[in-house]
Amino acid sequence: MATLHQLIVADSPEAWSECGFEVAGDECVVGDVGIRFAPREAERGIVGWSLSGLASTELDGLPTSRSESSSDTEANAHSNGVTGLDHVVAISSDLDRTVAALEAAGLDLRRIREEPTPAGAPRQAFFRLGAPILEVVQEPAEATAKAGGDRPAFFWGLAFVAPDLERTVAFLGEDRVSEARPAVQPGRRIATLRRAAGLSVPIALMTPPG
Repeated sequence: MATLHQLIVADSPEAWSECGFEVAGDECVVGDVGIRFAPREAERGIVGWSLSGLASTELDGLPTSRSESSSDTEANAHSNGVTGLDHVVAISSDLDRTVAALEAAGLDLRRIREEPTPAGAPRQAFFRLGAPILEVVQEPAEATAKAGGDRPAFFWGLAFVAPDLERTVAFLGEDRVSEARPAVQPGRRIATLRRAAGLSVPIALMTPPG
């Protein structure tokens, strides 16, 4: 089974440190996943990832490299209360095409949700990548047309687990994070970082499942 080991993000380590992530050099570890910071001019957000257990690195446009084994680096204790990575979000203009490519590369498809999200995405596919999930969202047709038509899949955002979400929200402050509110998943709560937090990746903070 394909397993996620590292994400590469085009942010400065200082920006994440200021949001309460424990950063060492150019990396932090959240749960089982490393996040390496690689600021790049004219690039934003998630710019790559590495996984083990892949049959191919051709993931319909998602910049991918192979990891042969997991990192020996221990997870950091983060002052913001984050304990793990819940899911990675990618967007596809053609969900069936992307799902076929990811399955061919060895990713474990768990289910396809054939109903719209509150944000207007018509369908979603979910892949297990070890502890985290990859959520691939079908781009609404009007957004695809506005972007110039069909295009490869691309990374969008991250959702982290924050067991004491109210404490995490209080730590970050209302200028950097929204109030906690019920999530789409029953029984869970969610808050989202604001632009004032200074990160180029859309970030959600969620209570654990179950």
